[in-house]
Formats: sequence, structure tokens, C-alpha cells
Amino acid sequence: MSRAAAMARPESPMSEQSNPEQNPSNDAVIEAEMPEIAQPAGVSASGATAGKTDTKEDSKKIRYRAKPKFPLPVSAKVLLLDLDGTLLDTAGDIATAVNRMRAAFGFSPLEVNVVRQYIGRGTANLVSQSMKNAVGELGASASKVAVMQFEKQYEGCLADTSRAFPGVFEALELFREKSFKLACVTNKAERFTVPLLEKSGLAPYFELIVSGDTLDEKKPHPLPIQHAAKHFGVNVEEVVMIGDSMHDAAAARAAGCPVLIVPYGYNEGQELRGLDCDAFIDDLPSALKYVKVAG
Repeated sequence: MSRAAAMARPESPMSEQSNPEQNPSNDAVIEAEMPEIAQPAGVSASGATAGKTDTKEDSKKIRYRAKPKFPLPVSAKVLLLDLDGTLLDTAGDIATAVNRMRAAFGFSPLEVNVVRQYIGRGTANLVSQSMKNAVGELGASASKVAVMQFEKQYEGCLADTSRAFPGVFEALELFREKSFKLACVTNKAERFTVPLLEKSGLAPYFELIVSGDTLDEKKPHPLPIQHAAKHFGVNVEEVVMIGDSMHDAAAARAAGCPVLIVPYGYNEGQELRGLDCDAFIDDLPSALKYVKVAG
């Protein structure tokens, strides 16, 4: 039996920005302080293996409205940063691995702008969504086989084209200068998170790394944020989550901490309009307009 046929065998579905010294408005629903927030356009099919993505400058400008639950600027001691879509643009390499996985089972490649919609909820979800148009819902054993194939392929292209978004290194230096404690909180598996942070040069900035398989739960569950707060010995209200998706926002709200959202990430292809967050920020350095170091 061919591998493609094995993958197609029916099985039970698997369960699976104003001056920092000036307080921004704290209405029940306010317009984000930045005059314009960029939302990325789709990625061309030619970028499927080259990892090319549209830049923020090429994107259509959209205004978003935040829903702050905390007085701004918030006082914090710890900043938690998401990885894919917030710190690093990893869609190109992930798409390459997905398409090599699909090729191994005899299926045609997907465009990068399709794969990027599946990023954010861990490897199993990424693989399941990436195979759905070819074999439908994956059963437990088929999912395991596909995940193993993806992981094998991703190890070979993990950091080929993945790069930090503009402003990331500048922001991390500023955060460190202001004595914020920093942690990377991601749904990506540890076996990929750690080497990717190391190869990108981001690892030295983080005292703590919470990956998707570090704990029993991952975002949007609040446990990763609660775990980070406990690690640093602070109240959860003294932590700020910075991410690009509804999962970052939901985890922060469930944990009871402020959350800032960048508009250039992935968010599973969903529009950011109406997302429950305290502020939208153009880039990571802009976070300092909304966060100050707690005394």
C-alpha cells in the first residue's frame, strides 16, 4: 500500500502610540493610538518555498480599535513575547516543511498564504489543517505519521529563511535597558523553539522559554502565562503578553494580565478587528508607549 493511501485510510478523528508619560485614553472601547496599523496582505504562490512575504510597508493600512481592560500605560515587571508572527517571520520555512511532508505522501504543495493561516496552535493542528484538503480529517495514527514526517522535514529547514521582524532586536535591547524580565511564550514545540531562538540570535534575551509542550496546556489556556508569572515571582497583573493572535489575547484575558497585539503576524488568517486586547502596536518598540516598569 502506498503512503498516500495509508494517509487516506478512514480513522476516527483525533480530538484534539502617544508619549509614554501621557496616559492613553481608557474608554471602554478606544481607537488604537497609532494613526495607522498595517495588516499584511496575502503571500504569492511563488513564495511557497522561498519564504517570501509581503512587508508591512506593502500592506494595506487598516485602523483597529482596542478594548483596554487595564489603565494605560500599564505597570509591569515581566514581558512575555510570542515567537511565530511576533518575534520571527517563520511562515516561509514552515510552508517549506509542510510541502515536503505533503510531497512525501504524494500530494501537491500549498501556497505560503494558505499555510500561514494554520500557524499558531501547535504542530498537530498545523499538520492536520495542512493535510485536510488531501485526506480530510486525520485519525490518530495517521496524524502521528504525518506529524513525524513534518518534524523530520522542518528540522532540515528550520531557519533557512526565518528572520526577525523589523524592530525586534531594537525592542529587546530597550526592554533589557529598562530592566524588564523577558520570556518567550510560544505554542511551538521545544525541539524547534530553542534552536530557532539560538540560530536567530534571540536566545540571549530570554530568561525563560515556555514552549507548546513545556506544560500540560498551551495558549489560549492561561497556564503558560501563570507559569511564567510564578517563575519570576510576580503577580500575573505585573505581566504583559505581547503577541499577534487571538490565542495570545485569550490566554492573557484568561490569566488576568494586559495584552498588546502586533498586526503583522498570522492569527490563523482571521481579521484582527474586534480582538479583545489593551492596545494594538505597530511594532515591538511601540510597546513602550503602553508599558512602564513597575516600581
